[in-house]
Amino acid sequence: MTNLTQDRHAPVMLREVLETLVPHDGGRYLDGTFGAGGYTRGILEAANCRVWAIDRDPTALAAGAALVKAFDGRLTLLAGCFGEMDRLLHADGVEAVEGVALDIGVSSMQIDEAERGFSFRHDGPLDMRMGGEGATAADVVNDQEEAALADIIYRYGEERQSRRIARAIVAARQEAPITRTLQLAEVVRGAIRGGGAQAIDPATRTFQALRIYVNDELGELERGLAAAESLLAPNGRLVVVSFHSLEDRIVKSFLRARSGGEGGSRHLPQVQSREAATLELLFKGALKPSDEEIRINPRARSARLRAARKREGSFIEGGRA
Repeated sequence: MTNLTQDRHAPVMLREVLETLVPHDGGRYLDGTFGAGGYTRGILEAANCRVWAIDRDPTALAAGAALVKAFDGRLTLLAGCFGEMDRLLHADGVEAVEGVALDIGVSSMQIDEAERGFSFRHDGPLDMRMGGEGATAADVVNDQEEAALADIIYRYGEERQSRRIARAIVAARQEAPITRTLQLAEVVRGAIRGGGAQAIDPATRTFQALRIYVNDELGELERGLAAAESLLAPNGRLVVVSFHSLEDRIVKSFLRARSGGEGGSRHLPQVQSREAATLELLFKGALKPSDEEIRINPRARSARLRAARKREGSFIEGGRA
């Protein structure tokens, strides 16, 4: 298992993910968010099984070539978004898997590389695209109207001072386009006054909001949960680690709805009864990282793990399987 003291990109809650996923010999598993490959390696080391791993980031896939070689014949990397996992695996001849693991959000590898534009602590181009396609964060802050910017920052960053920040961004871009991460961070910090000592950097929520918006992360999560449900074999397990309340609420609502409780997803019909449920919760609530893991890796402190099992004989009306 990965040593957290040695690996700067150690996967969060790896022990809990493996204990919940329970990889077994001969099993087929999907790591829908490959990143630095931590979950994939853990699954492959836990059992003599096959793993398919997906990432939209070409850099992550290129770095994963060494892992493919190390586990000759047992690992397949697929380029794409995890929201399309069912189609990607079907195209590779895989109809169902015994487990799906998802680690939602930006990877530490991406944050640590200033040129990717995710970090407000290191200067780099204001990009934030995980896959390199579509509009950049710079496009958003320079082209969106003030009201639209405020809405993005409030909705995806849960930033109470979104209007003030949007006003400051519009004023700053009239002087010169905002193209660098530190440039934007300073604009945001300057807009938030009177806060005194703060637990987090004032730019945190705005950068989170832009990243989520640019990559359609919440839409991707909803599509990924629906795709995982259709892809799982009977008794297959879905394990999801999320890092902030927006993600966790979506996961909680989806799992509750698909296990026969309240909640729902716009991608699937409502479950009307427990008999119609396709999933079964593996435990109530969410698991949290241990104090020891948080001490070693402070980035783990906000992580929440939720999981469910595919019911035998369940059928998804309108599913994509």
